[in-house]
Amino acid sequence: MKIVVIVRLNPVLTDELELAEDGTDIDREWVGLEINQFDDQALEQAVLLKESSNAHVTAITIEDEGTERLLKTALARDVDDVFHISFEDDIEDRSSRALAPVYAAAIRELKPDVVLVGVLSTDDLFGELGPYLAADLDWPQASAISDFHIENDKIIVRQEYSGGRAALLEMNTPAVIGLQTATQPPRYVAGSKLRDLLKVSIPELQVTSTPNNDKVGTQELALPDLSDGATMLEGDTDEIADQIHSLLQDKGIL
Repeated sequence: MKIVVIVRLNPVLTDELELAEDGTDIDREWVGLEINQFDDQALEQAVLLKESSNAHVTAITIEDEGTERLLKTALARDVDDVFHISFEDDIEDRSSRALAPVYAAAIRELKPDVVLVGVLSTDDLFGELGPYLAADLDWPQASAISDFHIENDKIIVRQEYSGGRAALLEMNTPAVIGLQTATQPPRYVAGSKLRDLLKVSIPELQVTSTPNNDKVGTQELALPDLSDGATMLEGDTDEIADQIHSLLQDKGIL
């Protein structure tokens, strides 16, 4: 079985973030980047399937600043092949909706049985990349998946629902899976393994594709208001209870 995993970089959200001058994005000049946590889960699940069923795993991403290290990290985690996707159109809009046709063109070139992608990312908060890809490729698709394994050339996925419910689905291949969590935490990559890959050249996968004209845009971003912190209550149990009672009265709750 051939598996393609889409991996993307996201801003490190624990860093101190500043807004760009137009107020529609964060200032990305100095912000750190890291693998999208859900794509990290998808990568781990693909490697687990390689170990259990001899699947062939390929990681792909659209070429950008920092993506070379991202793909070398994938190699260090025992991925078989990696590719930078390159295309002629130089666009500023890198939302999942805009870039879905580019990913789909790369997937057609690679001809996998399964595409794994993280269910969400910072530019894909509604999990649209998986369904967009499936629609473009005319493949079946399932998202919010917490388990994925192979039985008799079928893929079996566990789809999560609200209220703690879940269902097991049997799917034919080829298919697109929006993964929420792998069956075990992503493995640690030793720095020595990354150093061994420093001189490895990442191949390009040139595709001919036109990105979507994404009609959804950000109008305004705002940083959280941190001017007011929590109110710390001090004293013994009775004194704290009296303070809570007074606060609830002041707020009109009591």
